[in-house]
Amino acid sequence: MSAAVLLFAAPLAAPGTALADDAEPGPEQISNGDFAAGTAPWWWTANLSPAAPDGRLCAEVPAGTANAWDAIVGQNDIPIVAGESYELSYTASSTVPLTVQTRVQEAAAPYTTVLSTADPVGTEATRVTRTFTASVDQPAASMQLQIGGGERATTFCLDDVSLRGGAEPPVYVPDTGSPVRVNQVGYLPRGPKSGTVVTDAEAPLTWTVKAEDGSTAATGTTVPKGEDPSSRQRVHTFDFGGLTTAGDGYTVEVDGEVSEPFSIRGDLYDGLRSDALAYFYHNRSGTPIEADLVGEEYARPAGHAGVAPNKGDTDVPCQPGVCDYRLDVSGGWYDAGDHGKYVVNGGISVAQLMSTYERTLTAPDAESAELGDGELRVPERDNGVPDILDEARWEMDFLIKMQVPAGKPLAGMAHHKMHDTEWTGLPMKPHLDPQQRELHPPSTAATLNLAAAAAQCARLYAPFDKAFADRCLRAGETAWAAAKQHPDVLADPVDGTGGGAYSDNDVSDEFYWAAAELFTTTGKDAYRQAVLSSALHGDVNKIFPAGGGISWGSTAGLGALTLATVPSALTAGQLAEVRSVVTGGADRYAAQSRAQVYGLPYAPTGEDYVWGSNSQVLNNMVVLATAHDLTGDAAYQDAVLRGADYLLGRNALNQSYVTGYGERNSHNQHHRFWAHQNDPALPNPAPGSLAGGPNLTAIASGDPVAAEKLSGCAPAMCYIDDIGSWSTNEITINWNAPLAFIASYLDDAGEGGTAAPARTCRVAYSSHPWNSGSTVTVRVENTGSEPVSPWSLTWLLPGDQRLSHTWSAEFAQAGRTVSAKPLSWNRTLAPGAAVDFGFNLAATGPAPDPGSFKLNGRACASG
Repeated sequence: MSAAVLLFAAPLAAPGTALADDAEPGPEQISNGDFAAGTAPWWWTANLSPAAPDGRLCAEVPAGTANAWDAIVGQNDIPIVAGESYELSYTASSTVPLTVQTRVQEAAAPYTTVLSTADPVGTEATRVTRTFTASVDQPAASMQLQIGGGERATTFCLDDVSLRGGAEPPVYVPDTGSPVRVNQVGYLPRGPKSGTVVTDAEAPLTWTVKAEDGSTAATGTTVPKGEDPSSRQRVHTFDFGGLTTAGDGYTVEVDGEVSEPFSIRGDLYDGLRSDALAYFYHNRSGTPIEADLVGEEYARPAGHAGVAPNKGDTDVPCQPGVCDYRLDVSGGWYDAGDHGKYVVNGGISVAQLMSTYERTLTAPDAESAELGDGELRVPERDNGVPDILDEARWEMDFLIKMQVPAGKPLAGMAHHKMHDTEWTGLPMKPHLDPQQRELHPPSTAATLNLAAAAAQCARLYAPFDKAFADRCLRAGETAWAAAKQHPDVLADPVDGTGGGAYSDNDVSDEFYWAAAELFTTTGKDAYRQAVLSSALHGDVNKIFPAGGGISWGSTAGLGALTLATVPSALTAGQLAEVRSVVTGGADRYAAQSRAQVYGLPYAPTGEDYVWGSNSQVLNNMVVLATAHDLTGDAAYQDAVLRGADYLLGRNALNQSYVTGYGERNSHNQHHRFWAHQNDPALPNPAPGSLAGGPNLTAIASGDPVAAEKLSGCAPAMCYIDDIGSWSTNEITINWNAPLAFIASYLDDAGEGGTAAPARTCRVAYSSHPWNSGSTVTVRVENTGSEPVSPWSLTWLLPGDQRLSHTWSAEFAQAGRTVSAKPLSWNRTLAPGAAVDFGFNLAATGPAPDPGSFKLNGRACASG
C-alpha cells in the first residue's frame, strides 16, 4: 500500500481558463515564459540541450529513457502559498506524441507536489491549462514538465508558460450517472435482488424491471428510507427478488430514471473467480508474465530479476545497521501499486488463497474443479497440483525466504518487508526499476504471519509435494518459536520511505492465528493451549468486532475460521464454541447488511470508512460465507450477495469497484505498470482488480488528488477513480485475496441456477467401530448423465485417524486428507453405476465421520 509517492500523476483538471470573471489575476510567477529573452532562468536535465532561437524553447529528447523524470524542463524558486488557487498554462508540441507529467512541487526531497497531472501533447501545438489549490506553503517550488520515458526520440517545443494566483478553485462533482443503483453485473436466479434509488420523493415510487426486449418483467413500489448517513443521500430501496427468469440486458426504471443493465444468471461469477485469481499471476515478481496466459497487452519481462537497470531481488542487503547478511528474496507478489513485498500483507493474502482451496475440502457445496490443475492462468498448469496452490506457492516460497538465517541475531524471525530505498514514480514497469532493494528489520507480526501461513501450507501441500510441505512446517514451527522468544519486536511506524510502514502495536491476534493454524496442522497440545489460553478465544467482540473485522492488522478471525471449518483435535465442545463465534460475527454482519440502504455488511463506527474499505466489506463477506457453509442458513448467503451488489454498483457512487465488471467500473487504479491514465501505451488494470474504495481519511493522508477533489465528501463518497489517488484507488494483493475467495463462493452458489445445486454423485459412508478403530465401507454412485473416468474421491478425516488395510481402490493419505482412486478394473463410473471400496481406520480419541466428499472436485450428495 503506497503511503507516499515520490512522483505520481494526479487527476486531469478540467481544461480551460479558470480565472473568475471578476477576479484580478495574481502576479506572474514564471520568468521569461515566452522565451523572448532566451532560455534563462529555465533549467533542464543533462540529456537535453534546449535552444530558443525563434521565441520558443525546443529540445531533442533522446530515445530509450525509462522514466518521465529522466528528461525535464523546469523553473525553480517559485513562491507557492498554501490555500491559494493557481492557474498554470503552457503551449507545447512533440514530433512524437507523448504524455507530459506536469508538476509543481518541492525542488528537493521529499518532492511534495501541489500539482501533478498527466497531459497528452501531440504534433500540433496544444494549449494545456490546469488549476489547483496549494495544500502547503512552498517558498521555492519547482515547476517541471517531465517528458522522458519514451522509446523513440522526439523534439519537444514549449512556449507561453504562465503561472498566476487568483484562479477560481476547481470544484469536483462526481459523475454518479443514474440515480437507480443496482448490481451492474447481475443477480443469481435464486438469490435476493435489491436496489436503491436516490430521490427526494417522500412517497413510494413505482419501479419496473424491463427485459432486454422492452417488456415488463416485474413491477412494484419503492420503500422510502430517508437520508443515508454514509452518503448524505435521500434514498428509497426496492426488492425484485420474485424475478427468477434468466436473461441479459435487464434494467430497472424508477420515476423516469433507468439503471445500468444487468443479467440474471447462475454463472455470473465464473469469470470473476478466474480473473480475481489471475491478478496474482499478473503481479508476480521475478518471472516473465507470458502473453499466452494474459494476452499481449499485459505481458512483460521478469521484474527485479537482476537484469539492468534492476538491482534484483536475489542478493538483497539489509538497511544500513540492520544486519550483516544478504538474502535471496526473489519471487512473491508485488504488494500493491508499488513494487514492495511485505510479509504482513503476503501472509494474509496467501492464507486466503489457500483457504479458497481448503474450503473446497470442507464445505459441502464447495467445488475444486474450477481451481484444479489446468484451470487457471498459471505457467505451472498440468503438473498434477491444483492451479490455485501453484499460485499460492509463488508467494509462500518468498515468505520463507524472508526468514532470518540460523546463527544470526533474531534467527527464525521474518523480515517485515523489502522494497526500494526510495519511492519510485508512475509509470514504472518492474523490470525498469533501477533502485537498490533493501530488507527491513524483522518483526513479531511478520514472523507470526509466516508461522500461520506456513502451517496451513504444510497440511494443504502434503498430498502433492511432501518435501515442500515439510519445508513449510519447519519454517512455521521455527517462526513460532522465534516469536515466542521475541514477542514484542514491533515494526517502526515511521519506516515509510520507499514503501508502507505496516506497523502493528498489538500482535495478540497474530499469535492466536498462528497457534490455530499450527494446532490444526500438527495437533500438538502446546498450540492447543496457546489457542485456548488466548484472551481472544471465544470472544466474538474481539475476533469479529462490530465496526471492523479481518484485515492485515487484525488476523484473529483467520484463526477462528480455520478452527471452525477444518477438522482438528478440538473436542466437540471446543468446536461448538468456536463455531458460535463465527456465527455470532456473521449474525452481526448480516444485521448490518439488512439495515444498510445499500446492503453492504459493513457499518464502521461513526461512518469511518477505512483505507481499503472494500476489502473490509469482503472480509466480512468471508465470515458470512463461512457461516453459511457451516449452517446452511440462507440469511448468511443473502448478506454475501448483497455485499456483492454493493461492490459491483449498488452504492452511493453507482460505481463497480472491480475492473471489467459492470458498465461503470473502476479502471484507473493506482499502479505502476497498469498506468494507462499516465501513459496510453500502458494498459489499464487487468479485469478482476479491486479498487480500495471510500476512505474517510483520504484528505488527511496526504493524497493530493483526494485533497483537491474530495474535500468535505460524505464517507461513502470519499473515492475517485484516478491513478493519483493512492488512498482511495489503490489495488493490493490483500484486497484481491478475499475477492477471489468470495468469487469462488458465489460461483459455487450460482451453480444451481433456479434450484438447489444439482449433484452428479452420491456417497454412502458407513463406519463400523471396534476397540481402537473402525471398518469403513464406501459406495460412490454416478447420478449424472455422463460417465466419470477416471474418478477420484477426496475427503478429510476428522480427529486422529489413520488408514490401514484397504481394498478395491488405490488410497493415499496426507495428514487428514484422503483420496481414493480406481484400480484397473473399476476405472469408469457409468451413469447410474456405483463402485464400492473400503478400509480399516486406526483412531486415537473421537473419530467422527467426514462431512463432505468431492468426486473429481465436484461436491457429492450424501446418503
